[in-house]
Amino acid sequence: MKLFFASDLHGCLTSTKRVIEAYKASGADHFILLGDILNHGPRNAVPADYAPAKVAELLNEYQQDIISVRGNCDSEVDQMLLEFPMMSDFALVLLDGGKRLFLTHGHLYNQNKLPPLKRGDVLAHGHTHFPVAECMGEYTLFNPGSATLPKGGNVASYGVLSDNQLQVVSFSGDVLAQTHIE
Repeated sequence: MKLFFASDLHGCLTSTKRVIEAYKASGADHFILLGDILNHGPRNAVPADYAPAKVAELLNEYQQDIISVRGNCDSEVDQMLLEFPMMSDFALVLLDGGKRLFLTHGHLYNQNKLPPLKRGDVLAHGHTHFPVAECMGEYTLFNPGSATLPKGGNVASYGVLSDNQLQVVSFSGDVLAQTHIE
């Protein structure tokens, strides 16, 4: 099973189009959105090409493929535009070998406030806009970065899980971070 991850689109149509193109090119089986989909949020500048309704229309075309969680900038009004559920604070996906992928945005659960994880699980979240793929001893931490508002000098990115390999990838194809799930 191949999974594609994106986070922190913040209503930018240009970034969403790039994410969709990367998703289609990846051949992934599922498209995971880790929150902050439509709204730019009060702490962020309004992104160029800010068009939340158009972003919703585009994402709705892939509703059958999407697994999504709520970000701190997502609201019930956003859910009214989206045709896939996105108001859950977290979701669990079972991986091969009984490992779990704990999906969340990162404002409620993160490496400083861990959810209930067991050895070998993966904590996948966005929120910080920093790309991370790192073994933390008992669990693996994964953040695909932001497709719209990368921080800390990073570039816009997305994530892929394939053959137990987690990668954060720039839109130019550079691998920014990677780790293997044991």
